[in-house]
Amino acid sequence: MPASNRNLPAHLLNVDERFFLIDCGEGTQLQLRKYKAKFSRLDHIFITHLHGDHTFGLPGLISSFNLLGRKNDLHIYANADLEKILNQFLSHFFTRLDFSIVYHPLNVSAPELLYENKKITVHSFPLKHRVPTCGFVFREKPRLRYIRKDMIDYYKIPVKEIVNIKNGDDFMTEQGLVISNALITNDPEPAKSYAFCSDTGYTEKIVSYIKEVDLLYHEATYSDEDIERAKKHFHSSASEAAAIAKLANVGRLIIGHFSARYKDIAPLVEQARKIFPNTDAAEDGMVITIQD
Repeated sequence: MPASNRNLPAHLLNVDERFFLIDCGEGTQLQLRKYKAKFSRLDHIFITHLHGDHTFGLPGLISSFNLLGRKNDLHIYANADLEKILNQFLSHFFTRLDFSIVYHPLNVSAPELLYENKKITVHSFPLKHRVPTCGFVFREKPRLRYIRKDMIDYYKIPVKEIVNIKNGDDFMTEQGLVISNALITNDPEPAKSYAFCSDTGYTEKIVSYIKEVDLLYHEATYSDEDIERAKKHFHSSASEAAAIAKLANVGRLIIGHFSARYKDIAPLVEQARKIFPNTDAAEDGMVITIQD
């Protein structure tokens, strides 16, 4: 349930001003407005599973898109049953939408490439929950090498050769001299990555999918004292989330999806930090930049 100081799950990922929404709990569109998100650049929504705390914000968000005059297709990646649920809602409240919703059913039993453009890939992978559930991992593609401007001027490199050099080719001058790529370029910035795992019981099967991501969000619904309750409901404790982060050798861990029973989540953060020190708690409005 939502708490007075915590809303329901929704993460907005910004990749070079292209936006991706992961889960859409009740109140998501209000939060998007509060934090001045760019609605017009949100074309892809990824839904982990069909529990209300992860989906009840979708009907309102779709309604607002229509009122705002949206024309772009909206792509939704979710369990196949979501299409039937949303279509029933839309049939009652809209004579028509001015944009198309494109549904992409998830494979809930095996990893799958869901989306790819020039910059990133998005894969789904199965989680361990009471209903079919998927996690998502967003990975930037390797970046091109940086060509040095002083080398362009010094060797009089023509424009037509620059792309090839950025891709790793050496350069041959008009006199037939081969100039090593390493001499005229610098290494690119490392590709960035982010994984989202909610909801799930403890399972080491996901480690290979999220290996060495820069940032991992992993649910920690319960404290270690309530680990039996976590197992019963197919959720994770704070220490279990940290154990996954450690096994996967991730850069940073963010824990969230806390049970409303906890008014103070500081003890959960401390439990996780004993295993994985670089851990913080998700907070409404938190902005995390994955540094180059």
